[in-house]
Amino acid sequence: MEYVRFLRDNAKWLAAGVLLTFSSSYGQTYFISIFAGEIMGRFSLSHGQWGAIYTLGTAASAVVMIWSGALTDQFRVRQLGAVILALLAVACFFMASVPSVFALPFAIFALRLFGQGMASHIAIVGMARWFVATRGRAMSIATLGFAAGQAILPVVFVVLLVLFDWRALWVAVGIVSLLSIPVLLWLLKQERTPQSIAKESPSVGMNGDQWTRKAVLHHWLFWLLVPSLLGPAAWGTALLFQQVHLTQVKGWSHVEFVSLLPLFTLVSILTTFATGWALDKFGTSRLMPLLMLPYAMAFMILAAADSIGMAALGLAVFGIGTGASSTLPAAFSAEYFGTRHIGSIKALFAAIMVLGSALGPGITGWLIDLGIDFPDQMNWLALYFVAAAILVTIGIRWARPMLSVPA
Repeated sequence: MEYVRFLRDNAKWLAAGVLLTFSSSYGQTYFISIFAGEIMGRFSLSHGQWGAIYTLGTAASAVVMIWSGALTDQFRVRQLGAVILALLAVACFFMASVPSVFALPFAIFALRLFGQGMASHIAIVGMARWFVATRGRAMSIATLGFAAGQAILPVVFVVLLVLFDWRALWVAVGIVSLLSIPVLLWLLKQERTPQSIAKESPSVGMNGDQWTRKAVLHHWLFWLLVPSLLGPAAWGTALLFQQVHLTQVKGWSHVEFVSLLPLFTLVSILTTFATGWALDKFGTSRLMPLLMLPYAMAFMILAAADSIGMAALGLAVFGIGTGASSTLPAAFSAEYFGTRHIGSIKALFAAIMVLGSALGPGITGWLIDLGIDFPDQMNWLALYFVAAAILVTIGIRWARPMLSVPA
């Protein structure tokens, strides 16, 4: 009953979060990679060239994200969210009409910045600022938009690609983004916690302080966290980005592999809810050290997979990591650094993740061109996740006592 009451009392704000996270799908790798074959064919690109273009556009969006993400500390979700959805629609229309290979990095830049970057960032910052005692629960619900996009869009658009030109599908996506704007404005006609109130009664972080982005950058905890922020974005993105190559090497059909994504999404959803409950009960300190382990296991399973059934198991384990990652880093930043400057701090985290999603496809595509297939790369990537988990464990063990230090 308590959970039902929570949903009823906060339905509009939670729905706004879901709408924004779902809309971010149009700039997510799993969606853009659906069109990889058509884009590479249209512009005569190799895996390495396509990966390099994707890396260039995404890396540029990561740099801009450091500045644009901080806008969430200055503007309400209602205002900023509507503008971002409009710009996301423009990016989709540009992708539909991209005239040459030289314009392609700009299209990727816009999709990644306004989709993966800002749309998801606004939603998560809204949940972190609007909710305190139920922050984990709120984030787990808002991130259902990510899961819905992962479950629905790849299957639907792989089928639609057989029936329609790929450019026409990008036009359709842009129209949907525009239609989402009035829905968002209606849902947030009155925001749950006006920004002025959020500024007056923010949650504090380590040492009882409200940490600024500059202070975070100068603290050792942040640098111990960087590999765990970079890794899932870099190599998780690479997994989805290289799905066409992966299926070719393994001898699976692309449709067969894509049909497993709903399983991945289901596990991700269940893990997201479980993580939200665990966050509210145990806090982030006990959970963050475990975050990298499902990724390591998933990559080892997929590297060894010789059947589509083993691929299903690998994607299910990968879904555990993805579900936990959708809430843990944001909740961690709020708990350890406070919420007064959560927008700019979360923008820094998001920029690192976006940068990771730029590096992953580029590095793996380059290695593929050198003759090292992606399955052969996976065991080394699993070791990366193990090393990142060790660094997080060390950082939290050193930093946790500072949470109990009064202002």
